Amino acid sequence: MTAAVFGASGGIGAALAQSLVQRGHETVWVGARNPPQRSDPSIRPFAFDLTDELSIRDAARQIADDPPELVIVATGVLTLTDGRGPEKSLRQIDPAAMAQVLQLNTIGPALVAKHMLPLLPRDRRSVFAALSARVGSIGDNRLGGWHSYRASKAALNMLLKNFAIELARSHPLAIIAGLHPGTVDTALSEPFQRNVPKGKLFDPAFAAAALLDVLDRLEPGQSGQVFDWQGERIEP
Repeated sequence: MTAAVFGASGGIGAALAQSLVQRGHETVWVGARNPPQRSDPSIRPFAFDLTDELSIRDAARQIADDPPELVIVATGVLTLTDGRGPEKSLRQIDPAAMAQVLQLNTIGPALVAKHMLPLLPRDRRSVFAALSARVGSIGDNRLGGWHSYRASKAALNMLLKNFAIELARSHPLAIIAGLHPGTVDTALSEPFQRNVPKGKLFDPAFAAAALLDVLDRLEPGQSGQVFDWQGERIEP
């Protein structure tokens, strides 16, 4: 079986790639702006940039030589590299920062879907998944704030639903899902770990294994939904 991980240089992405290798996938495509070194015969690195559609198109053309049954977009941003975000108040909304968050959390994954979904097999089960977040749920929003991040994940969830409806017409056995990994000990969550309850800060390897277990259990009738690391559906 072949899999592809977009964002394999991040904490969760790297752990997902390693877990897929350990589970016996014959080929695991691992992509990043600066691809990781090939550490196993199963690993096949490729380069891409979420802000550059041509790089995503070229990556898909490379991967098409050995197309995957499983594609995971393990990218995402909460705090920008210049320190902006997430906003605690509407007074902190900055249009340039918001556009950048939407580009990385919503538009980039959509472009990956645009170029990768056509590669999925039509005659058997396949999965396209993207890391989302519980805070992208409109119905579950109790605290507000984090405007750009919440909006970007809510928009991503809507796109995943759209893609699921469209793909079902040509790929009836395909599954598209959003995944909430919980709070994982990575650079993304590091500034916010102080208030995480005991036992709720997960190691990347644990999170990756849990998410892959969730994907293994999903059926086509669940396509277009978002699930947490325990397999519980998150309301829109």
